[in-house]
Formats: sequence, structure tokens, C-alpha cells
Amino acid sequence: MVIGLLGGSFDPAHEGHAHITREAMKRLHLDQVWWLVTPGNPLKARQPAPMADRIARAKAVMGHPRVRITDLEAKLGTRYTFATITRLKAMYPGVRFVWLMGADNLVQFHRWDHWRDILRAVPVAVLARPGSGVQARQSRAAQAFRARLLDRGEWIGGSRKPPVWAFVNLPMNDASSSEIRARGEWKIAAPPAPTVEPILQEGVPLA
Repeated sequence: MVIGLLGGSFDPAHEGHAHITREAMKRLHLDQVWWLVTPGNPLKARQPAPMADRIARAKAVMGHPRVRITDLEAKLGTRYTFATITRLKAMYPGVRFVWLMGADNLVQFHRWDHWRDILRAVPVAVLARPGSGVQARQSRAAQAFRARLLDRGEWIGGSRKPPVWAFVNLPMNDASSSEIRARGEWKIAAPPAPTVEPILQEGVPLA
């Protein structure tokens, strides 16, 4: 099984997130995608809305049978992506995980904790985002691992041994969480905490 991991604050989740998820499943031949709704972003001073609200919004935006909305990092107690990936690989040794991220994140990927180790741990798919293509391709991370860049024909569902990464061009959707917040469209109604489907029981089949 090949599972894509899409991490972020999702504050709030929007159609842009859903769009790149659907495109990633189709173009990279992923069996599932897990959204990792993070407790907080260590690179941002502003803390996100409560987890329950963000998960509820994410479920409303991304209704797909092969996409799971999770609070994995809160359950695992991991704060950084590399620690999360390390734990998941240990828990599910038979799964091939692929890290998914927008091109805007590749621009500052070198600021992430253990960013080189992330690339050495799992294949990484960089999904095109409006206005970030040139900067992403010229970023420090892209330059450092340029020799490991694959095209779609070489990707084969992320089966190549890391470090490998691919830049995936796709139709653009310019939805932005920060713009949604700025327009005052992200209202917190404080609904009851939604039930998150458990997927962390070791030894329990994923499908």
C-alpha cells in the first residue's frame, strides 16, 4: 500500500487542499492520503484554531473514501515532521509512505527540523501551487537534492528508494487559508469535538 501524507495546520482547510489531494492520488497512484492536522506549526508565531474545529472543517471540505482526516501528531506526541514519519514507518513497516507538500513549502523547507533526513526517509512529491514554481525550483532544498529529482515516468508510485523527489505540475487552485482568515470567513462555532477514525491500532489492517 502506498499512502500519501499531507501535513499542515489546515486553518482552515479549503478547496485548494482538496484539489491537490485528488490530483496527487490520481497522478502518483496513491492508495490513500492521510491529512495530518497538526497541533501547531513551529515556524509560525500565530497558533491555529482548536483542533476539533479544524478537523470538522477538513472533513466537510474533503469527503473522499480514500482520504483520512487525522490528528496523528497529537496522538503520537510528535511536533516535527521527521519524528512523525519515523514513528509511522516503525508502526507500519509494510506501507510505502510518500510525503506530499505544496511548492510554497519547498521554498522554506530548509528551515524544517531534520529536512535532509525527511528526504532520505521517504519519497517527496512537491505539488505545484500558484506563484511558487520558480522559487521552489531555486530553493535551497531543491538545489541540494537536484540530482535526486525524478520525472513522473520514473516515480512509479514512490517505489524508488529515497532520497528521491518529484515536482508535480497540476491545474492551479489559488485558495489560501490566510486569505480566508483575512476575509473573516473562518468562523469558529465551537461544535462538539468530532470523532476521528482511529488508525493507530498496531496490527490492525489499514484497509
